[in-house]
Amino acid sequence: MSVEAKYRAASLYVGDLHEDVTEDMLFMKFNTVGPVLSIRICRDLVSSRSLGYAYVNFLQLDDAQKALDTMNFDLIKGKSIRLMWSQRDAYLRKSGIGNVFIKNLDKSIDNKTLYEHFSPFGKILSSKVMSDDKGSKGYGFVHYQDQSAADRAIEEMNGKLLKDCTIFVARFKSRKDREAELREKPSEFTNVYIKNFGDDMDDERLREIFSKYGQTLSVKVMKDATGKSKGFGFVSFDSHEAAKTAVEEMNGQDINGQTIFAGRAQNKVERQAELKEKFEQMKRERIRARQAAKLYIKNLDETIDDETLRREFSSFGSICRVKVMQEAGQSKGFGLICFFSPDAAAKAMAEMNGRILGSKPLNIALGQKH
Repeated sequence: MSVEAKYRAASLYVGDLHEDVTEDMLFMKFNTVGPVLSIRICRDLVSSRSLGYAYVNFLQLDDAQKALDTMNFDLIKGKSIRLMWSQRDAYLRKSGIGNVFIKNLDKSIDNKTLYEHFSPFGKILSSKVMSDDKGSKGYGFVHYQDQSAADRAIEEMNGKLLKDCTIFVARFKSRKDREAELREKPSEFTNVYIKNFGDDMDDERLREIFSKYGQTLSVKVMKDATGKSKGFGFVSFDSHEAAKTAVEEMNGQDINGQTIFAGRAQNKVERQAELKEKFEQMKRERIRARQAAKLYIKNLDETIDDETLRREFSSFGSICRVKVMQEAGQSKGFGLICFFSPDAAAKAMAEMNGRILGSKPLNIALGQKH
């Protein structure tokens, strides 16, 4: 092992630090187990306030291991610190390998308690109970060194009682993976969302309309503060077949002179995933439109400046930006023009490409995203 690799391996991450903890405090604590090479508390670039975590680099790997074994969850300035190996490999952090998700945790379960209950299954790289100003959020994560330890923890701990709460333990899934599963899973559903039926609707009438498709478990017309219908509601059936038939029969039907929509009721995660996908699509379309409205102009005569270029191209449409690239006050021979309309850019390119401006023929290319 090289000296550099050895030092990286002897580096610990120190999290959950009180904002007043200093490098000197950490040095005094960790130097008791062995020689410390360096300590860095990560701080905000503008305010210099601590971000709540630091890195401690030991001279010897054994000393780093000893600190991890004996000092994890110790109190500094009244806060329990959280130690783990400094993991610089982004793939290992993000891949989900060895990572376990735990939910339905009792509010009294802290980082140390979580660590103690899950450490028998293998070497833990990190453990964390998620919290806010009000305390535990009731869920957390344990990251094991290898997947086999994570699998043992899931098998042994899922469904077990922990402080009178039955916990759920499963492999960690990224938001991207969860959204992909939602898109790919079979469209089994029992809850139907109905909208556009106006304000002359109540629970009983909605139940009457939809009960012919199967047994309804619940029916709810959403109302405003005055008790008036908001024009949408939900019907929950006891079977997917009934819900599916209701959607097929009622979607697009006329109620009170209005064409209603009936479809699968989405949960919060599904709605967020759909909205995110729509937002990303709109973003991609805006980027494509901007690129289609941007022209790169090459082979510019050195006498051509921003105003000359704007004047020559303004007849094709509204221009939002013109720039001749310069260095030390001299033209570099190329620039760009951004139109508000892709059509204007296309017309300008068709008519101006190859045209002589000053003493040189213009070379025009459509803007590309780099």
